[in-house]
Amino acid sequence: MDTPRTSAARSPVQLAALVVGVLFLLVGVLGFIPGITTGYDDLRFAGHHSDAHLLGVFQVSILHNIVHLLFGIAGVLLARTWSGARNFLVGGGVIYLLLWIYGLLVGHDSPANFVPLNNADNWLHLGLGIVMVALGLALSRRRVTAHH
Repeated sequence: MDTPRTSAARSPVQLAALVVGVLFLLVGVLGFIPGITTGYDDLRFAGHHSDAHLLGVFQVSILHNIVHLLFGIAGVLLARTWSGARNFLVGGGVIYLLLWIYGLLVGHDSPANFVPLNNADNWLHLGLGIVMVALGLALSRRRVTAHH
């Protein structure tokens, strides 16, 4: 039975999913803060015409920030259970690996670059994908169960 655990009994995979989820929430919020996001006046809803950059490096849009917020909410909620946490890390990691491939294939000035993505985003997505999948697999190799 996969029941929510208290913070004291959270498994390593659940803790990792919670931390990743909170980081996504933080990135989503920071993407809406002028100064932390440079070119804030050029923030667009979506597309490659958004010239706002989180930390002056990562191209963002309103849609991009909302996706980070939703991903963060999913991570926090799915971290409540062992299987949810594992699925968030592995599944989310695969999504980010696919997003990396998409970013490599789609031109940065193309209308298909609706997210928007730049080179910094692409390499961050590769790293996120690898780390998330690795955490999900490594931390769920041996499932620790509570004995009643």
